[in-house]
Amino acid sequence: MVTRRDPHRAVAFLREQTEKGPKRRVSRDFCGCSRNGETVTLECINPQDLPTPPTYSHVVIAAGTRLVFVAGQEPEDEEGNLVGLGDLSAQAHQVFANVGRALAAAGARPDQVAKITIYVVGYRRESLPVIEAARVEVFADHKPADTVLGVETLSRSEYLIEVDAFAVI
Repeated sequence: MVTRRDPHRAVAFLREQTEKGPKRRVSRDFCGCSRNGETVTLECINPQDLPTPPTYSHVVIAAGTRLVFVAGQEPEDEEGNLVGLGDLSAQAHQVFANVGRALAAAGARPDQVAKITIYVVGYRRESLPVIEAARVEVFADHKPADTVLGVETLSRSEYLIEVDAFAVI
């Protein structure tokens, strides 16, 4: 039985369950973090029978003690002023910086994020390098699972991008 108080046992259980499943080749990356003596582990997996994405992981298995849910962060500075009217790059940098600030307020770090969702108004694939450049400033080489969604509009018509996050600490 897996308990909340024993994250090492939870990770062992997850590994055991994974090994019982069909044998598949996978790329695995373990990110072990420690908080108050308790270990948090994110196992990032990219099955070899799926294309390997350069900026995210197909699967993230999280074992930890607390979940952090960061609401969709908007391209506003700390006074609530829009940053980068009509400029996706400026807005993306602000949004990801805001995600980093929100995580810090919860006592979490970007490398503890298991999943993000990126909402982009009028998304086109050509926009991805601009978004990824902003993302890397916060997440560096950590690649949580992600979903990019093209949307018609966000909560204000001036917003071009919004990002939410889920972390395990």
